[in-house]
Amino acid sequence: MFARNRVLREVDQGGNTAAAQALIETNEPILSFDTAYNLQLAISQYEPFVAAGGWEEIPQEAYNLSIGKGGKANIAVKRRLISSGDMAVVENVDDMFDQQTDAGVRAFQARHGLIVNGQVDEPTWYAMSVPAQTRLNQLYLNFQRVQTMAANLSERYVVVNIPAATIEAVAGGMVEQRHTAVVGRVERATPIMASKVSQINFNPYWHVPKSLIERDLTKYMQEDPEYLTKQNIHIYDGSGAEISPTTIDWTNIGAAVNYMFRQEPGAENSMGHCKINFYNPYDCYLHDTPTKALFGENARFHSSGCVRVEGVNQLVNWLLRDNGDWDQARVDTTFESNERLDVECKARVPLHTTYITAWANKQGTVSFRDDVYQFDAQGKVTFEEA
Repeated sequence: MFARNRVLREVDQGGNTAAAQALIETNEPILSFDTAYNLQLAISQYEPFVAAGGWEEIPQEAYNLSIGKGGKANIAVKRRLISSGDMAVVENVDDMFDQQTDAGVRAFQARHGLIVNGQVDEPTWYAMSVPAQTRLNQLYLNFQRVQTMAANLSERYVVVNIPAATIEAVAGGMVEQRHTAVVGRVERATPIMASKVSQINFNPYWHVPKSLIERDLTKYMQEDPEYLTKQNIHIYDGSGAEISPTTIDWTNIGAAVNYMFRQEPGAENSMGHCKINFYNPYDCYLHDTPTKALFGENARFHSSGCVRVEGVNQLVNWLLRDNGDWDQARVDTTFESNERLDVECKARVPLHTTYITAWANKQGTVSFRDDVYQFDAQGKVTFEEA
């Protein structure tokens, strides 16, 4: 008890979180020749370690361990953190979850894109349980992916990294903005593609795609006949005349898809205050969202293929900086006004959606993400891009 109280007094959880974030929040792009070089260095470090047997398995008893807790499972957690470089080597590995263990867990969580809370929660336990050989295989695959893509990059570009559910706005070889994102779930995956940003739609209408009418809208209306009204969605026939939801048989999917469903601009609009257009055959785009809480989750795979962007107003300002008459204040004011406005981007900034599950920076920090679409399992190095 006395040891636990001492640990709780000494630990600086805020400082440990800041140190963990500093390991990954550099201005180095995930896609670059520098990252390819850093991945080579990581491979050279992981290969002999894996050949020697890798790290030990984490027992189930480690689940939910956190600062101040004692028990033999702490020894396994510490040995695991030391093995992956998240915790410094200590002379004696004891059974107390102390300041150093808290710092190590937070570093591990930051490197794996997890919520940094210092607790061996379920996502952290599963990430710790991934064998070192699997991580080495990820390094091999992603070195080839990054090396291949880096040759096609321009001076300025946007990257959506699907496994990390993050976005980087890059210029002059440096990340100028980094955004948390929500990307497509497994059954409605965000496609891999290369394109150029063409237009910003402020406070757009949302025309519900036919696929969503078939899969979702008819089901929602059967569950709640007031759903369309609550979501401010109007229905129009082929001549443009608005019709009442009560005239449609919602159990007949074929009948519903013959109409156009349009959501009005406003707080409930599925695209929020803006839509970022780029040429592609998938009807895919970046956009704002009213469901901001999703950005705080570990696994942000919820969309139907499009990409939701946290802090999208800042990205819009970055994309429009060559337009001359746009700044952050004007972007924010236009958002708040709910005014419908389309702005052509004078600079057609390249945009890449890609699949990188492992990368490294010049500090030697190696980051990993889950193989959510199973492209690593398939050994995919290149992708057919639209």
